[in-house]
Amino acid sequence: MNEKEINILILSAGRRVELTKLFKEARDRLKIKGIVAAMDCSELAPALYFADAGIIAPRISENDKYINAIINACNEYDISLIVPTIDTELILLAKRKAEIEEKTKAKVLVSDIDVINICRDKKNTQRYLEENGFLVPRMISDEEIDKKGVEYPVFIKPLDGSSSINAYKAESKEELDTFKEMIGEGRYIIQDFMEGTEYTIDAFLDFDSNVITVVPRIRLAVRSGEIAKGRIVRDEDIVKDARRLLETLRPIGQITIQCMKTKRGIEYIEINPRFGGGAPMSIQAGADSCENLYRILRGEELKYTGDYRENLTFLRFDASIMLNEDEINSIAGQVMD
Repeated sequence: MNEKEINILILSAGRRVELTKLFKEARDRLKIKGIVAAMDCSELAPALYFADAGIIAPRISENDKYINAIINACNEYDISLIVPTIDTELILLAKRKAEIEEKTKAKVLVSDIDVINICRDKKNTQRYLEENGFLVPRMISDEEIDKKGVEYPVFIKPLDGSSSINAYKAESKEELDTFKEMIGEGRYIIQDFMEGTEYTIDAFLDFDSNVITVVPRIRLAVRSGEIAKGRIVRDEDIVKDARRLLETLRPIGQITIQCMKTKRGIEYIEINPRFGGGAPMSIQAGADSCENLYRILRGEELKYTGDYRENLTFLRFDASIMLNEDEINSIAGQVMD
């Protein structure tokens, strides 16, 4: 057995307790030596207290300081893989990926900047999907709205939004105007309102963009934009179309795709090139991206597999962790800059 030590760093760890635990479980199951470290800008981020090492970093908005903190943490903890978890750090990491990898021994689990730019701007996503023959809800221009040639309801959301923040169903022009003002002039996309069954697709690709797993799950309930209840399903139409999309786009790592099955077919909503909050559902169903990453890092070549358990229902809930002052101070002292 390869005894190479593999250390993982989870960025913007926040409440990603489940993901942190799943990386640790995959490591132990494979009998791999190494730590799972978690980094966040707040010493009160719960995931820090479930990791083997908790690290405090500057905010992502402090671009150079944030990247330097990542580099310093990687060198101090001999990190093998950096795992981003939130949308706002993806462009920065994609742009500085080569620098980070040159100055450390770590690989950054982020797609190329061209892919990130497609996914992070909803209009770019819309154009890309349309140009490559994928169904999307029709995009509606402000000119169409002004000419009163639009049937309501419509859907409006920020160009670079996530977690359904400031995403609204508008039942009238008056409502739409209000939502436009809330989001900001020119910072939104308006689309036809879709009706159907909403799905999240958890996919995993290796560092050469080979598709390894694709798992659809029905979004049974959502809270604050993140799935609260979901059911793993085996829908070959969705799997086939999602594979075609992934093979066209060629991202890497964990990808979260939102789509809806409507009367028209499979219509795509957005693509998030990172671990989604509900990714632990598909991981526990057998499409174990954490284990797959460890296997790749120790030199194994993976092939596509559809081997996962279907018809599993997951119910997500909050839990508490009790900390004393010494425990908080121990994390607060682990500052990288």
